[in-house]
Amino acid sequence: MRIGEAAAAVGMTTKTLRFYEDRGLLPAAQRAANGYRSYGDETVTRLDFIRRSRGAGLTLAQISDILRIRDAGQAPCTHVRDLLARQLTDLDWQIAELVALRSTVARFHDTAAAADPAACDSERICSYL
Repeated sequence: MRIGEAAAAVGMTTKTLRFYEDRGLLPAAQRAANGYRSYGDETVTRLDFIRRSRGAGLTLAQISDILRIRDAGQAPCTHVRDLLARQLTDLDWQIAELVALRSTVARFHDTAAAADPAACDSERICSYL
C-alpha cells in the first residue's frame, strides 16, 4: 500500500508516518519502480502500536525501546508493564501537583474577586498575587 493508505489506516498523516520512519520507529519502506514508498500490513500494525503507545503517554524513546525488544525476537510485555507502572506513578504525581496548583489559584482568585481594584496596593506589582 502507498503512504497515504497506510497513514489513513491508522488515522495519522503522511507527514507523521515519514517522521516515524525518519526516527527509526519504522523500517525503511520498500520503493516501487516509480519511487513511491510501498508499505505492508506489518507497517500498519506497527503504526497502530505507536499510536496507542503515544495515547498512553509513552515517549518516542520508550516506544523505540519496546520495538527494539520486539524486533530482537523477544516479547516486550514485561518491559511495557514496567513502563506503564512508572507512567501511572508519574500521572498520580502530576495530578496531585495540579490539584495543589488549582487550590492556590482558587485562593488567589477568591481574594481578587472579593477585592476592590481601586484599593490596590501601589507598592506591590499586584496585591492579588
